[in-house]
Amino acid sequence: MYNVYFLESEQSGKYYIGVSRSADKRLREHNEGLSKSTAPWRPWRLVRIETYKTIKEAYKRERFLKSKKNKKIINRIVRSSPDVRQRRSRDPDSRRKSEHRDSVG
Repeated sequence: MYNVYFLESEQSGKYYIGVSRSADKRLREHNEGLSKSTAPWRPWRLVRIETYKTIKEAYKRERFLKSKKNKKIINRIVRSSPDVRQRRSRDPDSRRKSEHRDSVG
């Protein structure tokens, strides 16, 4: 399974959208400054996860979201989510090895 994950900068309110097998691991990597594109806006918090069976589906969704380039639309999508923290605590896949491709949205 692959995740499209949404991060929100606690500093600036900026969103970041990426694809990974482990959103929790990627969140830690972003908050440790291991991604040059997100380091200036740390700390980040995970605000939404969408799960897809194939990486192709996940990348298709990521491209669609990034094509919007409208914070109001992304805000609506994020707010339509159940609490991510509750979902993560029940997700058995959250500790799998990370495979990712990042991009800033």
